[in-house]
Amino acid sequence: MSSHPGDVTQLLLAWSQGSRQALEDLVPVVYAELHRIAARYFRHERPGHTLQATGLVHEAYLKLIDQERVRWQNRAQFFGVAAQLMRRILVDHARTSNAVKRGGGLRPVTLIDVAGPPSTGGIDVIALDDALTRLTNLYPDQGRLVELRFFGGLTIEETGEALGISPATVKRQWMVARAWLLRDLEGEKTS
Repeated sequence: MSSHPGDVTQLLLAWSQGSRQALEDLVPVVYAELHRIAARYFRHERPGHTLQATGLVHEAYLKLIDQERVRWQNRAQFFGVAAQLMRRILVDHARTSNAVKRGGGLRPVTLIDVAGPPSTGGIDVIALDDALTRLTNLYPDQGRLVELRFFGGLTIEETGEALGISPATVKRQWMVARAWLLRDLEGEKTS
C-alpha cells in the first residue's frame, strides 16, 4: 500500500478522538489506496459493469466516515473495515443486477493469485460471497483472512498485523482457505 502506515495510523487515532481535521487530512491519504483496491476488483469484471471503481470508493468512503463507534487502531484495521464495506457494496450491487437480469454472464472468480494478472472473465461476486460466508461460518479466522486479502487488498504482512498473527501463519491459512473456496465454488458449479 502506498501511504506511510504511521501517517495513516496517527490520523486514524486522532479521528477516533474526535478530530475533524484528522478526517480531512486522512481522506487524500487513503483515497488513492481505496481506489487502487476498487480498480483491482473491476479488472476482473465484464466490460460495461454499471458500478465503477470511483463509485465503489465513494460509497465505501461514505460508509467509512459513518463508522462513529469504531475505535480506529491502525491502518490495517481501517483497510480491513473498508474491505468488508466494499464486499457488501459489490454483493448488494450484484444481487440487484441479477434480480434485473438473471445470470448476468458472470463466471466464477479465480482465487489462485489475488495479486496476479487480471483474468478475462467476470467475477461471480454472489457465488464468492456465498462461499466466503460458508467458510466464515466454519472457520471464522480464515474467512476474515480471505476478506482482508481479496476484498481489502492487504499484503501478507498487513493481514498478519490486522489479525495479530505471523506472516507465516497468514501464508499457511491463505493457502488452506483458497483451496477450500475453490473446492466449494467448483461444487457449486456441479450442483
